[in-house]
Amino acid sequence: MSVVDEAPARPRDCAGFARFWTASTVSGFGTYVTTIAIQVMIVLTLHEGAAAVGLVNAARWLPYLLFGLVAGVLVDRARRRPVLVVTDLGRGVLLVAIPMLALTHRLSLPVLMGFMIAFGLMSLFNDAADQSFLPRIVPARLLTAANARLDQSGAVAQTCGPALAGGLVSLLTAPWAVLIDAVSYLVCGVLIAGVPVDEERTGSRSVRGIGREAADGLRWVYRHPTLRPLAFNTHFWFLCSAVAGAVVTPFALRTLGMSPFGLGLALAVGGLGGLAGSLAATRLGSAFGAGRVVVSCRALTAVAWAVIALAAGHLGGWVLFGLGQLLFGLALGAENANELGYWQAVTPDNLQGRTNATRRSINRSMIVIGAPAGGLLADTFGYRLMLWCVAAGFLAVAGTLAASRFRHARIGDVVTQPVATAPL
Repeated sequence: MSVVDEAPARPRDCAGFARFWTASTVSGFGTYVTTIAIQVMIVLTLHEGAAAVGLVNAARWLPYLLFGLVAGVLVDRARRRPVLVVTDLGRGVLLVAIPMLALTHRLSLPVLMGFMIAFGLMSLFNDAADQSFLPRIVPARLLTAANARLDQSGAVAQTCGPALAGGLVSLLTAPWAVLIDAVSYLVCGVLIAGVPVDEERTGSRSVRGIGREAADGLRWVYRHPTLRPLAFNTHFWFLCSAVAGAVVTPFALRTLGMSPFGLGLALAVGGLGGLAGSLAATRLGSAFGAGRVVVSCRALTAVAWAVIALAAGHLGGWVLFGLGQLLFGLALGAENANELGYWQAVTPDNLQGRTNATRRSINRSMIVIGAPAGGLLADTFGYRLMLWCVAAGFLAVAGTLAASRFRHARIGDVVTQPVATAPL
């Protein structure tokens, strides 16, 4: 593990952060292209509804449910940079196959789901290593600022990516637009390979002890006085988000009559909100504390989805849809850096992989449950009704987190009292 000998004043002063930031930005652009392209492909190319969108989303996150805890243990045992490089390159190669199958008319819903399962397995290991890698190149006191920088570039990608995706889908068709993301993952892998960090294996190569080590990660998350309420609350946040993700694309394309390019532009407005939120995230966290910022942002998320549910199929409705996306992006941008910074600051290095994999795996398990269920309910009872249910769910999420100890959480309180070991 690398040791920070000096005291850099900004994240960009930390060796390797610039390459890590660049890789994240490149990958972010491609990811937004594929997010829209895959969903448009399901609705317009495969002629499926919200239930199919939910099934593909569930397939993407199924590996998190099945292998998440094991992945966290393996990442904590391994050097994290090679894990990032291999999984980025692997996902790039995998995505190249989608337009090839479309060209030969062999792309179907089951085939696409199979690809998403394989893609999700590689993403599982990449996610566990990615968020565990950042604390090795950035000191704890700069983690909120570092996450904010990553969110800012991600918000720029979200602003430009959807509009680019809509144009590419209209010009090239959805399967070929996926190639953009394939190239971005290949570039990302090369960039990460050049990040300077001194890493050594920290655990055994044997399968023995995996269960005990996984249990250590679970205990850290669910026994910690402030991480426990945050973890449970975030699980339900992802359940609501999964329903929303299955409904929003068919709602926009079919109920509101938007084109793929129009949908991309509307989602790009969310990127502008995300950029504004991430620019303010560090100052908000310093002024009010991570806990209060996260609670407030989750309440704003409820408002955002209520605005989207009000949209109707005319110009005024499209404006409401875009406004809802703007508010949603603003909430995510301000919340994410504070939430992730707190997780990373409070967690010891030897538990970073397990902690990240544990919470992300259960979060993504909520998608496996919520996406197909939400899509099926939306096809049965209507898209708008489900969006109102989503708004109500996010409001309940904000209220329960506000009633917990997490609302008092501040990263400054953590870095002044470093945690050396986990309470096992």
